[in-house]
Amino acid sequence: MKLCFFHLMPYQDLPDNFEKDYHSVWVDAPNSLFDPEKAEHMYNDFLDELEYAEAMGFDAICVNEHHGNAYGMMPSPNLMASAMIRATSKAAVVVLGNSLALYNPPIRVAEEMAMLDVMSGGRLIAGFPLGTSMDTIFGYGQVPVTLREKYQEAHDLVMKAWKEREPFSFNGKFTQLRYVNIWPRPYQQPHPPIWVPGSGSLETWDWTIKNDYVYCYLSYSGYKVGKTILDGFWDEMERQGKEFNPYHAGFLQLVAVSETDEQAEEYKDSIEYFFKKSLHIPAGFANPPGYRSVRTNASQAGSATADSRTKQLSDFTWTDYLEAGNVIVGSPETVVKELTHAVKELRVGNLMLLLQFGDMPKELAMKNTTLFANEVMPHVKDIWSEYETRWWPEKLSKAPQEAGR
Repeated sequence: MKLCFFHLMPYQDLPDNFEKDYHSVWVDAPNSLFDPEKAEHMYNDFLDELEYAEAMGFDAICVNEHHGNAYGMMPSPNLMASAMIRATSKAAVVVLGNSLALYNPPIRVAEEMAMLDVMSGGRLIAGFPLGTSMDTIFGYGQVPVTLREKYQEAHDLVMKAWKEREPFSFNGKFTQLRYVNIWPRPYQQPHPPIWVPGSGSLETWDWTIKNDYVYCYLSYSGYKVGKTILDGFWDEMERQGKEFNPYHAGFLQLVAVSETDEQAEEYKDSIEYFFKKSLHIPAGFANPPGYRSVRTNASQAGSATADSRTKQLSDFTWTDYLEAGNVIVGSPETVVKELTHAVKELRVGNLMLLLQFGDMPKELAMKNTTLFANEVMPHVKDIWSEYETRWWPEKLSKAPQEAGR
């Protein structure tokens, strides 16, 4: 298993009545709610938590890109990655990732990610998300029906910029450049491993399979709903005649570890803050016309995600979140048992763990990370050890991390 510490960097001081009095946590949440002095401490706490994860033996530390929201305060994950690179030396740094269609020209992504890869000595994993509709369509004004086409053209430009050793011209539909000649070029040759996050779109399955990238299903619906999505992905892999390898896919799971099952209720407030406030997004923002294809919206994958999201935001209690698998909670023994079951059901080799969520204070996040590293990680790290991954920085594959301290 590749165990990756994932961080959203959420704003942690939304009003108690936020979900009742405000339309959405994304797009139109007024930034009058943002307190820069409090956020200064949040950012530094979050970086401390990510750096601590490396010290505790996680294989990777992960950041991502979002705009105009209180769900995740990282409009530039590259800034956060650069800070982490200087403070770490062993873990892969996963930028999951840069929303390619939002950059004009997209070679900005090629340049900055190459720079991060060189600074880290070849520890970067590059993520290329299409981007949420809140970020891309409502926040950055992209046209829904051309978003994926623009994304794919940007991807082709970035990949060619990384591979070519002489200046070249690029004449695309959305980008035209007389000279493409990036300095620096990546440390890893011909380029860093590529991971593509998705939320169940069939088009993203096709894209990752075609290009031999890692498909990362990022969902908060939990592993029980996630199994429907991943089963569909693996079925499509088989239909296309591709060899099964669990490292071809990843999954994001919320986990909370305490000394006993009863004591794990200390995470209750943070869970409810996360689902009720941090995910308070109306359906019109999340899936506007044209963002997803008719094929995806009509699929079992699309309906499973929409149904679970509606229920977990409006109706769920603490017990419901546990029973549905939205969060795996309990003593180390309970978490090991349920997490092992989840990983084998999903057949994924890359597990992104959300161990800090909502308004969880730093002390509790550190406790969760420590207990996971010391009491859970040793029991799950050898799952899928019979498989090799070609989607991991080569230099790190030769020197596995030690688990826990």
